[in-house]
Amino acid sequence: MKILGIGSRILHSEYGKGVVTNVSSKQYWVTFMESGLKIINMDAEFEVIEAVDGEVDTVSYFDVESSLVAILQKWSDVSQRVAIADKCKGGNLILESGEAGLSNKEIPIDTFFHKIVMVRDRIRVMEQKINASKNLDDQEKIDLQQYITRIYGSLTTFNVLFKNKSDYFIGDKGEK
Repeated sequence: MKILGIGSRILHSEYGKGVVTNVSSKQYWVTFMESGLKIINMDAEFEVIEAVDGEVDTVSYFDVESSLVAILQKWSDVSQRVAIADKCKGGNLILESGEAGLSNKEIPIDTFFHKIVMVRDRIRVMEQKINASKNLDDQEKIDLQQYITRIYGSLTTFNVLFKNKSDYFIGDKGEK
């Protein structure tokens, strides 16, 4: 069995895509995009996306962190860091059913915020792909852009979660 070095990228069936950030004699420390840091056994089932060779002892934590940030920016849909509003940090979102007898669902606001940011970033990527498409004519691009603008408008409710106004969703503001 070949040992993966720090910076190797893997795909785990339960945790998703991640980057090896430390290695011991029997385990990998892997930071996953969706579920954070997990320690997995070297003989666990996972797919190697990109293997990196190297001495574990020669890499500093700063090097690992810098590599991880670069890899996540390169391979994810996230284009920038977005801050959650201070008033929302550590809070919970409670979904209360309208039907009697059903229990409430409580979700950390940080988790919900992360999902909203991912939706926004994926819409932006879709927008860029539409605008760069050679298979769509100008009218089709305009029509799709109008749908995207309406999507942004529908998401303005979630602007309360953002710390910076520059990160807000903005709809068409009634302009035609």
